[in-house]
Amino acid sequence: MLEDTIPQAEFFTATSAYSLAAVVVIGLLANFGANTLIPRSAKWHDRATFIWLAFDAMIHFSFEGSFLWLSTFGRQVNTSVGPFAEMWKEYARADFRWGFSDPTVVSLEILTVLGAGPLCCWIIYQIVKDDPARHYWIVVLSTAELYGGWMTFCPEWLTGSPNLDTSNPLYLYVYLIFMNTIWVFIPLWLMVDSYGHIAKSVRLAQVITRTKRQ
Repeated sequence: MLEDTIPQAEFFTATSAYSLAAVVVIGLLANFGANTLIPRSAKWHDRATFIWLAFDAMIHFSFEGSFLWLSTFGRQVNTSVGPFAEMWKEYARADFRWGFSDPTVVSLEILTVLGAGPLCCWIIYQIVKDDPARHYWIVVLSTAELYGGWMTFCPEWLTGSPNLDTSNPLYLYVYLIFMNTIWVFIPLWLMVDSYGHIAKSVRLAQVITRTKRQ
């Protein structure tokens, strides 16, 4: 059994604490960026979108970027050393695939780090410039992240989740549920919000065009 090769850990370890603390620090940095670059007069959802995208980009580049480095060209997390390797070994106790460089997971992470990360930065730039074209790219990004989440977990569900360890509450509720569902609910919210902006603009343009023709 694959899980027999994964050493059992305590409920909450120093690595758990450091990893979660790093997530909090990234969130604080994202909030600092919003306070620095977004005018106080900006709408609350633009500020919230900036914070999320800055958080998203930093997670993609730092955490997931380190996973990609540790999982390509013959490397894998389970045989690597260093602080990022220890962090991913901790997560791999909840989802074993992240420890042995599962090709599907690595393929999705390539798209995430090299595609979604830069796209987050581009949308952040558009928010700062108050460019409404950002709503199109928000829909593209949100669609990609929802697809990535689906393709990460759907194959597991269809096969009975052989690589997931849900016996530890930390693994189940924090690592597997919380740290993944935020990439479902927030992209869904962003997609709906941007759809509203795009649809309103297109309908207004349609009304203006029809008025001019009369």
